[in-house]
Order: sequence, then structure tokens, then C-alpha cells
Amino acid sequence: MTLRVPLTAATLLASVSLAAQAQARPMTAEDVARLEGVGSIAVSPDGSRIAYTTASLPDVTDGEENGATEERLNLAYGPNSARAFLPEDIDVSNVTFSPDGRMVGFVWADEDEKAAVWGIPVDGGAQRKLAAVEGAAVRSYAWSPDGGTIWMLAGADENEVREKQSKAGFDSIVYEEEAKLNRLFSARAGDEVDAKPKAVTIPGYVSAFRVAPDGRLGVVDSAPTPQIDDEYTSKRAHILDLASGKVVRVVETPGKLGDIEVSPDGKQLSMIAGVDMNDPADTTLHLVDIATGEYRALNAGAPEAAIDAEWLPDGRLAAVIHKGAQSALRIYNADGTVAAEHDGGALILTAVEAGGGTIAVEANSPQHPTELFVWSNNAFQRWTTHNPWLSEIDFGKQRAFTYTARDGQQVEGVLIEPVGRIPRGGAPLILNVHGGPEAHDSNGWQTAYSKPGQVAAGQGYAVFLPNYRGSTGYGTAFSKQHTGNYTDPEFTDLVDAKRALVAEGIADADRTGITGGSYGGYATAWSSTFASEEFAAGVMFVGISNQISKFGTTDIPYEMYNVHSGKWPWDDWQGMLEVSPIYHVDKANTPLLIMHGADDTRVAPSQSYELYRSMKVRKPDVPVRLVLYPGEGHGNRKAAARYEYNLRMMRWFDTYLKTGDRDAPLPPARPDLPAGTTGTASEE
Repeated sequence: MTLRVPLTAATLLASVSLAAQAQARPMTAEDVARLEGVGSIAVSPDGSRIAYTTASLPDVTDGEENGATEERLNLAYGPNSARAFLPEDIDVSNVTFSPDGRMVGFVWADEDEKAAVWGIPVDGGAQRKLAAVEGAAVRSYAWSPDGGTIWMLAGADENEVREKQSKAGFDSIVYEEEAKLNRLFSARAGDEVDAKPKAVTIPGYVSAFRVAPDGRLGVVDSAPTPQIDDEYTSKRAHILDLASGKVVRVVETPGKLGDIEVSPDGKQLSMIAGVDMNDPADTTLHLVDIATGEYRALNAGAPEAAIDAEWLPDGRLAAVIHKGAQSALRIYNADGTVAAEHDGGALILTAVEAGGGTIAVEANSPQHPTELFVWSNNAFQRWTTHNPWLSEIDFGKQRAFTYTARDGQQVEGVLIEPVGRIPRGGAPLILNVHGGPEAHDSNGWQTAYSKPGQVAAGQGYAVFLPNYRGSTGYGTAFSKQHTGNYTDPEFTDLVDAKRALVAEGIADADRTGITGGSYGGYATAWSSTFASEEFAAGVMFVGISNQISKFGTTDIPYEMYNVHSGKWPWDDWQGMLEVSPIYHVDKANTPLLIMHGADDTRVAPSQSYELYRSMKVRKPDVPVRLVLYPGEGHGNRKAAARYEYNLRMMRWFDTYLKTGDRDAPLPPARPDLPAGTTGTASEE
């Protein structure tokens, strides 16, 4: 396996120098497979160090064994001054500093042991176990302010009887019953691992936990059950007396709940949440009075989305704000007034952490995935550089693009132009539609296993990522235009995007394709059936084809009602059928590649089966293929499934979109794989 370590300044200079000598080349699927970036960050209490993880997938194109994302611990001391802090085979999560800053803590499962809390001294020494719960994996943890206690959120206790029954073949599943709830424990922190951590009573299904600065109160995110629908509709912040386990108050927010942080004086919470039950996303920043549970919004109604927040040691609050396709770092005073705002410029900020006088952010840009930056001297100073080989890539120009929809609404998106010049008559265009639709695409790094991005640009395609009606980043009113309006205006926005890009001479009207996952998969299915005359090829991923059967097979029925449909299927059976792609298969003339995780619970694979079978029977002359990924859910996790997905997606577009030939024969069932994809690491 290739050793990946942060680069020193000298190494970086040498790498950039060598890359500058190389001829620019297009990005490939193999490049996407080996991308790495910053996973998570933590700032030491004095601000002198930043712990961060380098996140990457095994490079299956080079023979590494298939697996999911792995994170390696590093410590940074300044720009391009960092070093790996653990052996390469230690895959960590939940990185934090101890209150005195002398140790970095993390969660790790050592060989056959359950995940536990580990730590490593910042001044040298080996890692050692700090705290554990017998028979259960630690999910997350928090230090007490004095460092004497480690609070652990752990999984459910093992049920030995059920384990034996299951091994004997009695392994039936009782759907949505027999919930496995997380548990909270406190353990003494010292030279020896506390063998008997104390259990603390917690309400419902707790998914996150924080300790207030006084060490007496905790703040937990709790929902009635582990079901995802409860997380979306019923999760609330509970203030917990840690000595008794008693809930002293509940912050009665009405909708979705996101990031929560405790102020340094222990008097307030910052909370990113929805403004009501019908708010599609938690994008509004609130302040909460811990003593009373009362809360107030700081940016309600603004055309923006709060993404992450972090209290500064002086009592101010730093928040990452997305404004359409761009971002900013906003500083609030303790009373909620705005103290300052720093434009992200070409960077898209995604997370913020602070310690001492240091404010660190995670950020990406059109030409690099997530890296570590520090706000210093009125600028964002880059501290890490992964993927130095990106200097070899010939990037397509990327910019925000705004157009006017048919009803006069201004709609923004991110445009990636093909490498080189746009040909007369326009380039083949891929609309890459995000899911949700309560999400948005920023003008940052837009290349991934399921996002054509710069791989497509290098092959002569233009790519447009529309923030259509229902998207976040433009205010709650904009995102609520989706509720109760399946397909129109949200999907007419997609057709209008195509027409605007054709009018600008960027896109070829006869060679426009579409792809997306989840709700973007629904958009792809709709555009390949109802709006088939507009699209020459489609690649649908974990998408919706039948809004009636979707309700009966999804794990988010109340979420669908509250923020999507605004009605139940039985309120209007015919109406729900008419906004289903299967109802419009008779119009389909778009070659469609359908891909789905075989274990998806959000959008059941049966949604893809339904559309595939309808097209095969009703439109047998239209090219269609269904590909299932065993063991994958609502999106592919493992490296091989991601790499193969990228190959299939681009080959489908090359076959039907680039040529404009909707009647071309199906490409071979299996894409060609490099000789190195054998699961055995290549020798160095």
C-alpha cells in the first residue's frame, strides 16, 4: 500500500516544480479514485496546533484492497508544516484535543476490539487507550473541562441470547422494532483505563453529546427512535444534568436540527435549525438561552444558509455562511449582532473550528478538494496541500451562471466549460442535478465518483449544476417553492437551464444529457420520460420513479409529507401518479442508465426495477440498463463501486450523448478495468 503523508514545504516545492514541467492533461476516472483531502479538524486550546485527518479511499486502480473511506491523523503547526502522527494502519475518527492541549484523542477499533477512545501525546510517545465500554463500540466522546472525565456515547449492549439465536438461523428482522439505542457513560481519565465506567440515563435515541464548560450540564441531540424519519422530524436538544441524568429542559425547536455548540460561558447554545416543521433544511442560525430554553433566529429569511458554527474563546461566534454558490465566514458578537464578515473569495468554506486566537476552516475550490486553511492577516492562509499532482490537470473554466426561468425566477448554478474552447454550435452538455432537493452546489470542487465535473470537461463536455427551486443557499422562501410542487417548477428549471446555455452558445441543444442521485435521480428519470425530447442521454442513480410506491417503501414518509409532497398519496392518487416518471414512459426516447445500491432504504431499489421494467416492456427500442451494487445503500461507499460507477457513467454519455446517437447499441455490460484492479497492492 502506498504511504500517504502530509507534504513538507520542500517536498511541495519539488512536486510543483516537476508538475510544471509536465504537459497538462485531462482528468480521468483513475484520478478521481485516488483523490484525498482533509476529513476533520480540531484546534488545540492555545491555537498552536491543528489536528486533522487525511481522508481517502483505497486506490483500487493501483491494486489496493477494496474498502470505504479511511482517515489518518496528522498534526499541523503552520503552512505546509505537518506530519503524520500515527502508524498508517490506524484509521481514526472523532479527533479532539484534551482540555490541557497535551494529548490528541480519537476513536479507533484496535484489531478485534470494539471502538474505544484513544490518545497520543502531542510532544511524543505512543498511542494508548483512554476509555472504553465493555462489549460496545464508542460512537463519540467528550472531555470534562478539567480533563478528569471522559464522557462516551456508545452503542447498545450486546444481546447474547439474540446473537446465539441468529447464529442458529433464527435471524429474522422485525422491521422498525427492537431499536438499538445508544448509551452514555462517564469514565475516569488517568493512567489506567477505567474498568467500570458509570452509565448515565439519557432520553430516547441520542446521536450527539456535548459537555458545558461548568462540567455539570450536558447537551444531547435526542429523537424518539433511531429511525431516520424521527431524526428529521422529532430530534430536539435536551439539556441534561450529568450528575443525575435528569433532563432539566428541552429546546422545543419545531423542525430539523443541525449543528449545536455551547458558548464558553455556558450560558448559550448556537443552533443551526429549521424555522418550522415545513422548512426543508436546517439552515438558520439561532441562539438559545440554556437557562430557559428560549431561542431566537439570527438570519431568518436571509437568502443564505448557515452551514457550521463555532464559539471563539472571547465569546464571539464564528459561522460559515453559504450565499448561493459562494461562501463567507461571519463573526457574531455574543448578543447576536454581526461583528465582521470575511468573503470566501474563490474558496468554499465548509466547516470552522477555533482555539486560542486561531480560527481554522475546511475549504475547497474549483481546483482542489477540501484543505485546511487558517484565517490570518485578513486572509485565508492555506496550511495543507494534498493531491499535488492536480497541478498537471488541464481544468475547464468554472464559474457561477445565472439564468431566468420561464416564470421570471432567477436561478443560479455552477458551470464548468469544456477544456479548450467551446465549439461552434455548443458543446455536449451534462446537467448534474443535486439531490434533496434541500441542498445546493457551490462554486468549489465539483468532481466526484458520481459527479462528471472536470473528468467530463477534459473530454469536451460542458457541465452545469443547477440550484433549481427547492435548493438551499438562497433562503427558506426559495427552498419552500418545492413543497407540494413535484416536477414544476423545479424540473422546468432544468429545461430552462438547458435552453439558456444553448442560447449563450455554450451547449448543443441536440446533445444535452442529465444525471443525478436521489432527488437528482428523480430529476433524471423525469427528464428521460416526460421531458425526453430535451435530453439525449440520462444516468439515474438511486432515483425515484413512482411517487406512490416510493411512499410505501421509504424510511422517510413524514419527511416526504412535511417538506416534499405536502399531501399523502391517498389525498390524490392520480396526482401522485402523474408526477411519477413511470406514468410517462410512453414519451421516453432517452437512453437511460439506471444504477442503484441493492441495500438502499431511503429510495428502495424497487424504484429502479419499476422504471427499468416499464421501459423494457413499453419502449423496447430505447436503450436502458439497470446496474445494482450489492452491499451499497443510498450512495456508494466502497472504492470499487465508486470507481466502476464513474466508468459506467462516462461511457454511457460517450456512447449516446457525445455522438448524439440515441439509437447506438448498448455498450458492453462490463467496463474495461485497469490491470492493477486486482485487490493486491502494487509493489513500490
